Amino acid sequence: MFEAQMAQAALLKQIIESIRELITEATFEVSGTGMMLQAMDSSHVSLVALNLRSDGFQLFRADRPFSMGMNLNHMAKMLKCAGKDDTLTMRADEASDLVTFLFESPGNERLAEFELKLMDITSENLGIPDAEYSATVSMPSAEFQRIVKDLGSIGDTVEITVTKDDVRFAASGDIGNATIKCRQLLDTEKPEDRTLIEMVEPVNLTFALRYLINFSKATSLSPSVTIKLSTEMPVVVEYKLSDIGYVRFYLAPKIEDEEMEGEA
Repeated sequence: MFEAQMAQAALLKQIIESIRELITEATFEVSGTGMMLQAMDSSHVSLVALNLRSDGFQLFRADRPFSMGMNLNHMAKMLKCAGKDDTLTMRADEASDLVTFLFESPGNERLAEFELKLMDITSENLGIPDAEYSATVSMPSAEFQRIVKDLGSIGDTVEITVTKDDVRFAASGDIGNATIKCRQLLDTEKPEDRTLIEMVEPVNLTFALRYLINFSKATSLSPSVTIKLSTEMPVVVEYKLSDIGYVRFYLAPKIEDEEMEGEA
């Protein structure tokens, strides 16, 4: 038996909305430690990792580990039926092919129950290793979203350069070039407004903008975003989910050979 209760159904709704354009089907792995999801997009260029810890739920019960395969577009349709302040309770039995979503209004005057059919999805845990990164940038998530959207109107790729003083985002296209520089900013009243750069060595990498624009759809989940970079390694774009976990996006850098083939 699995049962989990969240104080706000809106949180899970926002999470699913932020990842469903990258992955349409995914398997949630449930265990005593919480709920996890790992899935690659159809092009196998980016990866999504979601971790919701059991201690972040109001109630969490998982008698034994099991998997729940779901169509995220169908899941999103059900979550849209939740009221703004509704609590969410999820229930599933490993012997059943259904997961139940129960939405309850704050005054208990409205109770809505939806059942979603589970899917048998072939997937494997990719076992993402912990790594030391050459540079880590923490910045306001809204600013990151604005940067990638603005540069997306200029070109298809973004060159990210990190030094000890600033992080630069540059794009070029048929209409011209653009560079946006964010300097390290620590002296602010709100921690989420800070731009913090931790650098072991300078980094200069190029990525496809359309994926970063997709990643930035998670902006509503967290006031700040952390970007981890190392040469010849996927970039990690992480949004922390208050006291419950995180959503991480991984994207392989573009290499010169790929760029040259695209120009040919």
